[in-house]
Amino acid sequence: MRLGDILSAAAVKVLGATSSKKRLFQDIGDLTQSAYGLNSGQVVESLMEREVLGPTGVGHGVALPHARIPGVDKIRGVFIRLEKPLEFDSIDRQPVDLIFALIAPANAGVEHLKALALVSRTLRDVNLRAKLRANSDPATLHTILTEAQASQAA
Repeated sequence: MRLGDILSAAAVKVLGATSSKKRLFQDIGDLTQSAYGLNSGQVVESLMEREVLGPTGVGHGVALPHARIPGVDKIRGVFIRLEKPLEFDSIDRQPVDLIFALIAPANAGVEHLKALALVSRTLRDVNLRAKLRANSDPATLHTILTEAQASQAA
């Protein structure tokens, strides 16, 4: 599995700021609808339900919200960079500005976990996070994310 397989260039966005986690999830829902044709309301509701189980802020300004949704045909990714970090109840208590959301089929099982591990491993790279924070062009952000994996494999 490669990030390019799950992250469409149309699913990358930079936002100046967002007022809350719920508003961020609505932005993610809107982006999944425009990029992949998924039901925005269903995405938001599923992300909120998952977040109740425990915050998905993994530290270093990164959040990995994710949900499994019936009717989704394959794992889809959305990347949002916030210019103004958002409080997210992260494990290190730091606000987040790099958000990579994953939406998976309800029965994805191991593939969903592999996708989460791939995204987590990619965003653990301090240099990659710095590159993402230094760029505001969605196409450039998409390239940084999808090429990072290729360079890590080399």
